[in-house]
Amino acid sequence: MKFGAHMSTGGGVWKALERGASIDCEIVQIFVKNNMQWLGKPPAPNDIALYAAELAKQKFSCVFGHTGYLINLGAPASDNRDKSLQSLIQEINFATALGVPFLVMHPGAHLGTGEENCLKQIVSGLDEAFEATKDSPVKIALENTAGQGSCLGHKIAHLAAVFDASKYPKRLGVCLDTAHFFEAGYDIRTPKGWDDAIKEVGSLIGLKNVLAFHLNDSKTDLNSRVDRHEHIGKGKIGLEAFRHIVNDPRFKKYPGCLETPKSKDMHEDVENLAVLRSLVAK
Repeated sequence: MKFGAHMSTGGGVWKALERGASIDCEIVQIFVKNNMQWLGKPPAPNDIALYAAELAKQKFSCVFGHTGYLINLGAPASDNRDKSLQSLIQEINFATALGVPFLVMHPGAHLGTGEENCLKQIVSGLDEAFEATKDSPVKIALENTAGQGSCLGHKIAHLAAVFDASKYPKRLGVCLDTAHFFEAGYDIRTPKGWDDAIKEVGSLIGLKNVLAFHLNDSKTDLNSRVDRHEHIGKGKIGLEAFRHIVNDPRFKKYPGCLETPKSKDMHEDVENLAVLRSLVAK
């Protein structure tokens, strides 16, 4: 895999690329606006130019985005769902302006209305967002989740249901998170467990639709349904699991992105990247 981490855009979106390059990231994940606000200001022409210049300079394998945490397309009809849709459309437009190829998104939570209604809401919301941005090439990479609370996505079948019902399946992809797999009950600690999980993705969605991986250990136990990321090898998944994950030949050139806790100097990212690279078979 090509390793990197989520980077802050503080000071300007291009700063995320500078930060990633400073710790030898091969890939970078960013937010295209404040992740805890519904709406933001579009990137100014100068910001886009600085971002493009930095992108050309650094030669990353991939730079992709993650949608804001407020967005919940699975919610029942409400002001918050309307805002979620507006927010997603805006983020797709911002990603388009920056040339970001895809945005990772948690599918959504039903908030008590049930899985079936939630999936219908997610599909209709995505269809509406894609219709509103029909000239954009930006894809949405649905992320598997731990299944905390009423969040869907802890079953690969949930993601497959969205693909199957969508009017725009070619604008969908998936991002697979190791911690979420484990927390949702997929025991990826053994090569067989990992292969079984990936085979399920392949049979229900197709491996061609995998766009990226989030490489996170888990603070919580197998099938805990509690989403808590831990540093690589320091959690319940353990170091040896990441050896067969990062050496899976099917995903040699795919982005593998850290979303582990870190401080401002990013020394934790440096350490985690070193651990991941030490596991790659020579």
